[in-house]
Amino acid sequence: EVQLVESGGGLVQPGESLRLSCAASGFSFSTNSMSWVRQTPGKGLERVSIINNDGVYTFYPDSVKGRFTTSRDNAKNTLYLHMNKLKIEDTAMYYCARSSEWQTLRGQGTQVTVSS
Repeated sequence: EVQLVESGGGLVQPGESLRLSCAASGFSFSTNSMSWVRQTPGKGLERVSIINNDGVYTFYPDSVKGRFTTSRDNAKNTLYLHMNKLKIEDTAMYYCARSSEWQTLRGQGTQVTVSS
C-alpha cells in the first residue's frame, strides 16, 4: 500500500522559509518521479514541483520558480520541498505524490499558512 506522510508545515510570516518533508513507503520510491502539490479551497490543485527518480531533473511552475526547491534522499525514501521567500498566496495544504498520479492525494498533507 502506498503511504505518503507529509510534515514540516506551519505558520510563518511573508518572506520566511519552511522545509517540508514527505516520508514514502509501500512502493519503489527510487524509481518514481515525485511531485509536490498544493490545494486551496479557491484555486483547487496546483503542482508546485516535479523531481525525477534520481533527482537530476526538476521542474517548477512560474508561481514558485526561484523560491521553491525540491530534493530527495532515495536512501531514506524521503522527498523534500524547501520554500523560501514565502508569500501569502503560498498558503495551502501541501501534499506529496507520485508524479504519475499527482492528482491523487494519498497523505494527510501539511498545512502552510503565510500571514503577517
